[in-house]
Amino acid sequence: QVQLVESGGGLVQPGGSLRLSCAASGSIVSIRAMGWYRQAPGKQRELVAAITSGGSTNYADSVKGRFTISRDNAKNTGYLQMNSLKPEDTAVYYCYADILPRDGSSWYKDYWGLGTQVTVSS
Repeated sequence: QVQLVESGGGLVQPGGSLRLSCAASGSIVSIRAMGWYRQAPGKQRELVAAITSGGSTNYADSVKGRFTISRDNAKNTGYLQMNSLKPEDTAVYYCYADILPRDGSSWYKDYWGLGTQVTVSS
């Protein structure tokens, strides 16, 4: 069974940094896109950043220049480096991945982590 587990969230002061990790485990053939969404209280979930298996990236305008997404394909792990954090970055951050599981499937499926809380406050 495929699972995604996020780590690295926490409380940080404005201007600080955090690095989120997302480890995919289980019977996996391959992973296409990986990415991060976030959801703040009372708001819709929004895409923060995404990265393809080839390394192409996409960012929300609100995080461009501050956040960097990366991945280690050998470890089936994705990362989100968050710098110059602002209070408006406070949210639960969810990792997702487009995975072909080793269960005889011919189709890639979207898997989600349970989320990690990021709080930016002084």
